[in-house]
Amino acid sequence: MTPAQLADAFSRTCVVIPAFNEGKSIENVIRAVREHMPGAAVVVVNDGSADDTEERARDAGAVVLSLSLNLGIGGAVQTGYKYALAQGYSYAIQIDGDGQHDPSETYHLIERLLEGDSDLVIGSRWLGRGNYVASRNRRFGMKFLEALVSWRAKSRFTDTTSGFRALNRRAIELFAVHYPTDYPEVESIVLARHFGLRVNEVPVMMKAREHGTSSIKGLKTMYFMLRITMSVVIGVMGGEDS
Repeated sequence: MTPAQLADAFSRTCVVIPAFNEGKSIENVIRAVREHMPGAAVVVVNDGSADDTEERARDAGAVVLSLSLNLGIGGAVQTGYKYALAQGYSYAIQIDGDGQHDPSETYHLIERLLEGDSDLVIGSRWLGRGNYVASRNRRFGMKFLEALVSWRAKSRFTDTTSGFRALNRRAIELFAVHYPTDYPEVESIVLARHFGLRVNEVPVMMKAREHGTSSIKGLKTMYFMLRITMSVVIGVMGGEDS
């Protein structure tokens, strides 16, 4: 991909950053996006934060869409996709607001998207780049979901919980209308395949989140695994049967 092709792609890209109480990290994330994706629109979806996420995101120059209530990651991401669709963007890239996703790695996502064989490209931390470390229990859960989703989607996926993604217009149109709510990363892969989208992974490097802790822990982990298993096995997911 030539620099001119990359610049053209970025000029037609909306970067969607869902954020809930990410005031400590959001400015650094936005600056990094602007550095590595010049010309791309940066949209922060402030998901009912109680801290200064909104003010810090605006100060950093992002478009901020503030939700009056905390809708959760699914609602926040879908809000970003609705914006991208309404504004006519050809591509969207989802990046977490906690600093875990390195914007310099977006090159690998957009390059694969521009090859034309994918509607949705997922950045996987388990395909040989970087040295991301997960706890034993978390890695076991990831491996379980890998097997479950690969079976349901009839294609192998290695990082079903990754929220580091690139979408073309076809995928934006789908997710702006149909998108899972509670823990959407896993379910959205099956949803995309259900609607005939081409989904592929590329290796990326990820970092540990800069601040805070994951919301999926303790009893929530058990709920997460049970709900996802039921959704994937039965196939009744938010939007799939709409």
